[in-house]
Amino acid sequence: MTNKTKLELTWPGKEERPKLEPRILIEHPEKSYHAATRGEDDVFDNLLIKGDNLLALKALEASYGGEVKCVYIDPPFNTKQAFLHYDDGMEHSLWLTLMRERLEYIRALLSGDGTLFIHIDDNEVAYLTVLCEALLHNVARA
Repeated sequence: MTNKTKLELTWPGKEERPKLEPRILIEHPEKSYHAATRGEDDVFDNLLIKGDNLLALKALEASYGGEVKCVYIDPPFNTKQAFLHYDDGMEHSLWLTLMRERLEYIRALLSGDGTLFIHIDDNEVAYLTVLCEALLHNVARA
């Protein structure tokens, strides 16, 4: 009997996972916009969610798991620059953990024929490619 070994993607802090409480999305009526419908068959179920993206992805999982056709994400490029709204200079290990958590929730949201588009530059594209491949084959799961 041969012992099959697996290729594993690992990094410092990989075992550390955030503990997320279940979240409920609540509409803010004063900030909501509903397009005028032209008939009974019109469906306008788009959402704009303001808040932490990991918590939002977790909240979406219950209602939209396996149903999302397209996801576009624009993660930090990790260029070692400081921006007003977020830190773009994380260690690779922290960046990988941040991305793994989000990609796992996105994967659970996508339908079988769903597509994920990721806007990234050369700073993290190699790490991101390996991470996506590992998640595709369930290698990176702790």
